[in-house]
Amino acid sequence: MKIALFGKNVTETVIPFLQELVDELQSNNGVTLVYKPFFERISGRIAFKHQPDLFSTQSDIEGVVDFLFSIGGDGTILDAVGIVGNSGIPVTGINMGRLGFLSSISKEHIIPAVKAIRDGDYILEKRTLLRLDSPENLFGPHNYALNELTVFKPNVMAMLTIKTWINGAFLNAYWADGLIVATPTGSTAYSLSCTGPIITPDSENFLITPIASHNLTVRPIVIRDDSEITIRVEGKSANFLLSMDSRIETVDHAVELVVRRADFQINLLRLTDKNFFQTIREKLNWGLDNRN
Repeated sequence: MKIALFGKNVTETVIPFLQELVDELQSNNGVTLVYKPFFERISGRIAFKHQPDLFSTQSDIEGVVDFLFSIGGDGTILDAVGIVGNSGIPVTGINMGRLGFLSSISKEHIIPAVKAIRDGDYILEKRTLLRLDSPENLFGPHNYALNELTVFKPNVMAMLTIKTWINGAFLNAYWADGLIVATPTGSTAYSLSCTGPIITPDSENFLITPIASHNLTVRPIVIRDDSEITIRVEGKSANFLLSMDSRIETVDHAVELVVRRADFQINLLRLTDKNFFQTIREKLNWGLDNRN
């Protein structure tokens, strides 16, 4: 089993769990590759039985590794998407943080999780991505997002007018602080905090959620994921901010945005003893009676 380890920063409290993971992988003759910037951060803090090979880009691991382990929280998985790209390499999230909707394996259960993966006791969930068709290459080669694309105002004073069309039909002019276009995966992220609904990962939908709408009757709307979404932004400022997951760019108001479904999906690995509904119950504390 060939594993790529991807991460960003780790705290001292995480080091023992990461060491446990490395020991488990290398003790079973697993070939381990480590993301180069991550290796530089953990070098001297993690002991490797065998010196790992390093990787930096998708081409370094495509056709080479069986799985990519994302070490961190959900934000780390979003960055990992840019590494695996359209390679089809399954991404496994080991949660070293707090909430972790996507990074579902807790650091306390690393050993049984690795054994389950080794035994093939897992399910691959295909997750839809958004693609920014226009403007092209605004985010370089990574003009796609697993969670959401977000338009938002550049400063605290300026409210935006965000005109939106679906397949050429005018939807609305949102007077708001911003607008989120989310995938089902992203429905449990920023959109959820803006009162958007939760959508199951296998639903073939996108979600459009306003941020702090000036018109209180405006609500989130669910559309088919084969729709073309066109967005034009107006406001007192000459620019607005545009993010795709964790990446942010400043965009001129004259620029029209065109958003579609990406032509590939990401494989997220889930252990068979977990499911989506169990995850949201646990993470959102559904069904708990907190009365004294």
